[in-house]
Amino acid sequence: MARPARARINLDAFLRNLQLARQCAKGASVAAVIKADGYGHGIVPVARIAEQAGCMLAVASIEEAVRVRHAQVQAPVLLLEGFFHVSELEEWAFNDLQWVIHSDHQLLALERRARESGQLRSVSVWLKFNTGMNRLGLLVADADQLARRISCLPGVRLLGVMTHFACADELASCFSAQQVDGFKRAMTAIEGVMTGVPLKRSLCNSAGVLYLSDFAGDLVRPGIMLYGSSPVASRSAVAQGLQAVMTLESALISVNQVASGECVGYGLDWCAARPSRVGIVAMGYADGYPRHAPSGTPVWILGTRVPLVGRVSMDMLAVDLTDCEKARVGDLVELWGENVSVDEVAACAGTLGYELLTGVSARVPRIY
Repeated sequence: MARPARARINLDAFLRNLQLARQCAKGASVAAVIKADGYGHGIVPVARIAEQAGCMLAVASIEEAVRVRHAQVQAPVLLLEGFFHVSELEEWAFNDLQWVIHSDHQLLALERRARESGQLRSVSVWLKFNTGMNRLGLLVADADQLARRISCLPGVRLLGVMTHFACADELASCFSAQQVDGFKRAMTAIEGVMTGVPLKRSLCNSAGVLYLSDFAGDLVRPGIMLYGSSPVASRSAVAQGLQAVMTLESALISVNQVASGECVGYGLDWCAARPSRVGIVAMGYADGYPRHAPSGTPVWILGTRVPLVGRVSMDMLAVDLTDCEKARVGDLVELWGENVSVDEVAACAGTLGYELLTGVSARVPRIY
């Protein structure tokens, strides 16, 4: 490993964040969301930790479920977007897959397949309702009708009902309470049809787990909090008891003297206001560091915060080392992690920690 750019993944921190989610969930089961390659951390290593902790897993697609199963991880897997084509149900006959039904076209496909084949292979499903986010979800007004249709499908077992909070990260918002009201209406209608069938409830994402635990129901679905990034912009991860899981780091590969008035990088956007020492770090936007991070974005070197200067290049970025006199070529540089949070870097770049973590490219080796 010659180039020094790497992402160190602290699986102990992932486990501690998972344990915090469980503590907040008030007895509800936990489905650890590991989609998007475990938010950029590696889907298989985090899946194994979650399985060892007794948790379910939640993914976005069958391809992600296949990766988990091929790694011999046997924990139940919830497919958050369900199937994209009904043939997935037959092609991937893994144990303990649970499919979210969020649209009428999925239910129609199940009904059509049942008519054609006489019976579906045993399928476990959740009904997801749109309670105001208007992204995915069935209509609350159709809940009783949907329950009747599900109950008529041989081989299909309804496990529970879910929705997704739109504003759980906005702590002053009343919208989550409105969504809970809609969810309760859907549950009442379904239970009126499927009497005697125990159904689980699932509403909470990361922000919901931390701040709406009264609505934890039977299953929570924490995602970003497991990776040590804050689900609430107004509160730091550390203030919420979360620990950084990924440390994105590299090293200084050059240190240059820049005279007052001289400029640095493409476009010469940053000019030295004083005689300066400028360090070049082997990290750029091809590695996943945000190209639009402005001058002043903090970087950690030798126990000191130093500012990024100039434009981020494909493979390199520059930092002002004038106030870090001891810094030399080869010194370790933390781009984000324990000392500079990914959320702070994201805020400087006008984006979210989610995007930065999932955007770390494949050419950056993960060190566990």
